[in-house]
Amino acid sequence: MAAGGGGGIADEKAPEAFGLSRHVAEAEMEEEHGGGAGGGVKSKLSGLLWHGGSAYDAWFSCASNQVAQVLLTLPYSFAQLGMLSGILFQLFYGLMGSWTAYLISFLYLEYRTRKERDKVDFRNHVIQWFEVLDGLLGRHWRNAGLAFNCTFLLFGSVIQLIGCASNIYYVNDRLDKRTWTYIFGACCATTVFIPSFHNYRVWSFLGLVMTTYTAWYIAVASLLNGQVEGVAHSGPTRIVLYFTGATNILYTFGGHAVTVEIMHAMWRPQKFKSIYLLATVYVLTLTLPSAAAAYWAFGDALLTHSNALALLPRTPFRDAAVVLMLIHQFITFGFACTPLYFVWEKLIGLHDCRSLCKRAAARLPVVVPIWFLAIIFPFFGPINSAVGSLLVSFTVYIIPALAHMVTFRSPQSRENAVERPPRFAGGWTGAYVINSFVVAWVLVVGFGFGGWASITNFVQQVNTFGLFAKCYQCPPHLAGPPPPAPFAPPPMAPAPAMPPATAFNATGLFPAVPSPAPSPMMNFFLRHHHHRHHGRHGL
Repeated sequence: MAAGGGGGIADEKAPEAFGLSRHVAEAEMEEEHGGGAGGGVKSKLSGLLWHGGSAYDAWFSCASNQVAQVLLTLPYSFAQLGMLSGILFQLFYGLMGSWTAYLISFLYLEYRTRKERDKVDFRNHVIQWFEVLDGLLGRHWRNAGLAFNCTFLLFGSVIQLIGCASNIYYVNDRLDKRTWTYIFGACCATTVFIPSFHNYRVWSFLGLVMTTYTAWYIAVASLLNGQVEGVAHSGPTRIVLYFTGATNILYTFGGHAVTVEIMHAMWRPQKFKSIYLLATVYVLTLTLPSAAAAYWAFGDALLTHSNALALLPRTPFRDAAVVLMLIHQFITFGFACTPLYFVWEKLIGLHDCRSLCKRAAARLPVVVPIWFLAIIFPFFGPINSAVGSLLVSFTVYIIPALAHMVTFRSPQSRENAVERPPRFAGGWTGAYVINSFVVAWVLVVGFGFGGWASITNFVQQVNTFGLFAKCYQCPPHLAGPPPPAPFAPPPMAPAPAMPPATAFNATGLFPAVPSPAPSPMMNFFLRHHHHRHHGRHGL
């Protein structure tokens, strides 16, 4: 049996046995080593910054894509869950997410192997998750996978756009968040010019550096700032908030909806098996210290500030964190949108087009609904939990686990499988047990309780702020002046023999005008009216 140079399956099986045709394997290996000796300085620089497909590129893509704006909402989740539950849920869902990402890679390799044994050429075609389900299980699974995956990626892009507006507001509040959403929607539309995940090499690296800085800035700044006066750590206080926070963490470690596209961009996709787990371990070194430190410092104040940066004092370091997160959210917007671009291209028949300009122009309609939804639902924080419970639960947890069980339900399919489950998981029996647990847990806790809590909280935000909210969770003094009172007392001319007195001002908006000293009866009336007016406005 020929030995491969890559490790994993490649060490055990030659490319032909693995299912990769010889000419595809040779092309991938040539690209991996820099495109041959004939490449000039320009091509080498392009390969260094633009063309990525190694295991390191996949790791950077997974780690960078897994935690973006959600990093800023995890302290909010800790305030809802409490410190202990917040830590445990991060560890638990991180492990569960790594397992289902492994299942997706397992099914991708099985699908690609079967297809390439039938001489199917994927050099000009990007395999996607719904095609894997279609090839292995049929059109009904394809339709379910396509619906959930596309909807999740659509709202994932919406969340990145909302996060951009929320963050930049803390650097420049002269524009409201809705206006910033308009601006960043136009900026994020430029991702239509990035062809595929091959071309995110430098962006993935920079995105992870930016996230790392922001996470450690939050942790260090919170510790240096110390606990605010009167800090309280009362979470969890309500069952609705508890499950809302849990589903936000479910969403955090459910970022592997683009796993298939990242694998397909690799020169040796069989090396992906442990990449997502290693990426998750690194992400936990960012999310746990930052969320725990911010919750320790600010406590229950985070319940009304879903963006942790809102509570940190404005310094050049905080402004740098905001700017870096903005750039990273632009990158993550591209990560979430690129699979949607592929689906749209396949639908209109332009996926195989060689012209980048034609493909970019064709992709623009995908950005429009994302832009519109970000303006309708600007609820940074609560929308994460809603998407996590209703979409992530099925897209990257329930469907992959069920698909793995159904695909390998017969002894013959298990015997002919390209890969077998790891021994530490208990082989096929252990994988079946783990998959059953994942389906039951996520269906009951994630989708059931989490869906109820997230939708309840989301509806509360809609009732409080309304759709198309101009400036969600902005400080009250920027919400605009209060409307004038319907009836203001008319000004009264001063009596010649009396010193001028200050007239009662019902709204606080009108300048003081002189008036005669009121009688004791009038004093009583004015005091009574004054108290009723302020009671009406909650003062």
